[in-house]
Amino acid sequence: MAVPARLENSFNTNSPWLFLSPHLDDAVLSCASLMESSAARRDITVATVFTEAQPPPHTRAARNFLHQCARRDAVSLFEDRKCEDETALSGLGARHLHFGATDALFRQRHKVKAALGPVARMLPELVHLYPTYRFDIALGRVSRNDRPLVAQLRHRVSDLLVQSEAELLFCPLGVGRHVDHLITRAVGTAFPGRVVYYSEFPYNQTSSPDGRFLRKHRLTAWTWATEPARKEKHIYQYGSQAPALFPNGSIPVVPETYFSAE
Repeated sequence: MAVPARLENSFNTNSPWLFLSPHLDDAVLSCASLMESSAARRDITVATVFTEAQPPPHTRAARNFLHQCARRDAVSLFEDRKCEDETALSGLGARHLHFGATDALFRQRHKVKAALGPVARMLPELVHLYPTYRFDIALGRVSRNDRPLVAQLRHRVSDLLVQSEAELLFCPLGVGRHVDHLITRAVGTAFPGRVVYYSEFPYNQTSSPDGRFLRKHRLTAWTWATEPARKEKHIYQYGSQAPALFPNGSIPVVPETYFSAE
């Protein structure tokens, strides 16, 4: 699959690029090879959106996530994850920015929490925007309470594009339907002349892209070759996440996949 002409022109320049990552690993998991091959000749910034947790009480879904990470304290886990991200991106020659939004597992309805008081501590699912993973976070329905967040993020990214002078904006395609990925994708749709969507690895090994979204935005796919040993090195910089993502210790060797309009 050939690279579209508009993008090929950008590849042949030293214009800056901006990558939006929903979480503290998504951009590297999905785009490390492309970033590494381009960082020597252009400024690359990776802005991660959802970089914070909240203290307990946690939902069962959040507790399961902490168990998968072999951690008890969500706040300290996310501090460690930010350090991992800084290290990984530095190794790729990219800058990092952390937006400070709260991860979907920990986002709460603060007014409801205040009204419920002690009940909220006993039944935390009642005060979280996404009380379960399977039926909320991974179902692909963004809460209306997150609509102001989308607007805020679009404004922030617009300012960042001006400041960084980025020619291209890389955003997740939303493979797997995680609400944080869909929110980040929605930010990218506000910049149709610059946006390139990346297929999220490793979720694209078990889930397909949203065909309706591809057709609506007239997106076609192209791939970028991956050098396995180098990409593994970058992925394993995320020591708190890699064991849960690849429990058998093997990272599939697949090219990176991107989508853009002709």
